[in-house]
Amino acid sequence: MPGRRPFRDRNSPPAPEVDPGHEGFTRRCSSPEGRGEDMKIGIIGAGNIGGNLTRRLTALGHDVAVANSRGPETLTALAEETGATPVTAGEAARGAEVVVVTVPLKAVPDLPSGLLDGAADGVAVIDTGNYYPRQRDGRIAEIEDDGLTESRWTERRIGHPVVKAFNGTYAQDILDRPLPAGDPGRMALPVAGDDETAKRTVRDLIDALGFDTVDAGGIDDSWRQQPGTPVYGLRGGAEAVTKALAEATPERTPEFSG
Repeated sequence: MPGRRPFRDRNSPPAPEVDPGHEGFTRRCSSPEGRGEDMKIGIIGAGNIGGNLTRRLTALGHDVAVANSRGPETLTALAEETGATPVTAGEAARGAEVVVVTVPLKAVPDLPSGLLDGAADGVAVIDTGNYYPRQRDGRIAEIEDDGLTESRWTERRIGHPVVKAFNGTYAQDILDRPLPAGDPGRMALPVAGDDETAKRTVRDLIDALGFDTVDAGGIDDSWRQQPGTPVYGLRGGAEAVTKALAEATPERTPEFSG
């Protein structure tokens, strides 16, 4: 399971393959579903998951603004590679129909207040985050003692409902494993959220990226896809993901407890 691999300071399972390079980018990122309807998308966090989502979503024709904690001047290479617009975290959601929050959990309280004030009406907010108390985030009492799911904790900090997705996905798979709908080898990702309209938007976007999805319930059910659960890091189809979600138990494994 991914939890047994050496930890890297990212939001998702550490990639088991080499880190993505620029060579071959166009081939890997060509959409199996076509370009689809273009949207304005803000990505807050340019690590492995955020960077590869920037690559794929721009390749699909979406208007992507990307931010990190170090400032837009540090995103020049990613911007030149993809055509995304580097911005500050406070600007990333401006006019966005989808916002991806993909920062370490401990950094969520440091995000700008009013982060989503300028977003489009009905914006869908994707939370890719994971709680790594021993490895990175420290102990968070509301998660450990009060039983909040990681994403419920996050949405209370940013003041907006979230849809939990990509948290158990290897970053390299976003580039290397998209397949057309109906392909028997197509991977499925669990998606949890309380806002059914936002969840539908996210599931449609993931489908356009080349992956199936499985409805994992509401945010209070999203413990089923947290680190240490059977679906975390699973590279399976919809049937395997559905089975793994059903087999999950709410107790945190020692490795992911503070």
